Amino acid sequence: MHCPKCGNDDSKVIESRDTGDSVRRRRECLECSSRYTTYERIEKPNLAVVKKDKRRELFDRDKLKRAIARSVGKFLGGEVETEEVVARVEDALYSMGENEVSSQQIGDAVMAELARRNEVAYIRFASVYREFKNADEFVDTLKELRKKPE
Repeated sequence: MHCPKCGNDDSKVIESRDTGDSVRRRRECLECSSRYTTYERIEKPNLAVVKKDKRRELFDRDKLKRAIARSVGKFLGGEVETEEVVARVEDALYSMGENEVSSQQIGDAVMAELARRNEVAYIRFASVYREFKNADEFVDTLKELRKKPE
């Protein structure tokens, strides 16, 4: 790991903390004494996403995180809760045991997770994901959410 300040590759770990799906490490550069944070995560096999138009691209958790944050706004408890949603969705996708998943499966997994957490976030994501054309579609989705048992 190279120091972001001076580029030196010698550092010492000051603190390690398990964050669930990764290990957070505080490091100190042995050259310039600058401190920085690194994250260590288990490398998962490549997962292809099949888009609506049948194109394939590699699954990108950062792209998913940005899409969720953009569509639900501030209705989740901040970046930490958004990261939890992404981690749970990612785990669900990999637990399917497939090399490919459809973008619809990803959207459905996000909606299921949001339905458990925040109704407004669920509706906001659904309006983007399902591409609502009118208020009736919005009302139908809200009724669907209300029917689901807790």
